[in-house]
Amino acid sequence: MGILSVMGASAVSVQACEGLRAGPKGVVVEVVDGDTVVLDNDLKVRLIGMQAPKLALGRVGFEAWPRAEEAQQALEELALGEIVEIRYGGAERDRHGRVLGHMYVGENEIWAQKAIVLAGLARVYSFSDNRFCLEELYLAEARARAERVGIWDGEPYYQVRQADRPEQILSRVDNYELVEGRILNADRVGQRVYLNFGTYWKEDFTIVIERSGLRMFEQRGLDPLALEDALVRVRGWVDRRDGPRIEVTHPEQIEILATR
Repeated sequence: MGILSVMGASAVSVQACEGLRAGPKGVVVEVVDGDTVVLDNDLKVRLIGMQAPKLALGRVGFEAWPRAEEAQQALEELALGEIVEIRYGGAERDRHGRVLGHMYVGENEIWAQKAIVLAGLARVYSFSDNRFCLEELYLAEARARAERVGIWDGEPYYQVRQADRPEQILSRVDNYELVEGRILNADRVGQRVYLNFGTYWKEDFTIVIERSGLRMFEQRGLDPLALEDALVRVRGWVDRRDGPRIEVTHPEQIEILATR
């Protein structure tokens, strides 16, 4: 069953995300992978707000992620040969020269990001300089997880990790992960905040918020120290400094699931 027949055009229409700036238009002539297309005006567009499973694309030593071809095929079905409009919500180009935007397809203006996330073929993925439309995309991802479609149908590679199992998270260093758990302790040390999920910080999972990230929390009127005892889901790239950790650069990386 194709991506459009699963969702229907109305579920991913333009009304789902408003307030964006107009960008370039064109016809999609190539779908590079599940979140990147090329237009007939030679613009390469990275669909911001989501991350589809990655293809190897000729990179030496890089193994394609599970379901990467399926994600590419879904985006091809949706957009290849179609007239699209790109709309901006934040930074408009990346360091590779790619256009960064939300893509609307055809006369029905189908919002490509929401369609792919709803199909369970991408995870929500944001940057500190590109944070528009995330609420709708989080809802779409939650629906896909609940319905166990795409990458959420039991594929171990994409399962949500548990913060109280740091050894599991350590096995995913240098990978983009979703981690759920309750924050046991929130502490500020100098210009950074540590949100600790265990009693032994040298081994347990930790969220780290550096000074630049803290400024974004302040701009939103949010205090990360108030997250102590909250049940949260955090997403980001796992690294290791003593125990496993994820650096949070903007508030939208943390979803509050419960405060008690």
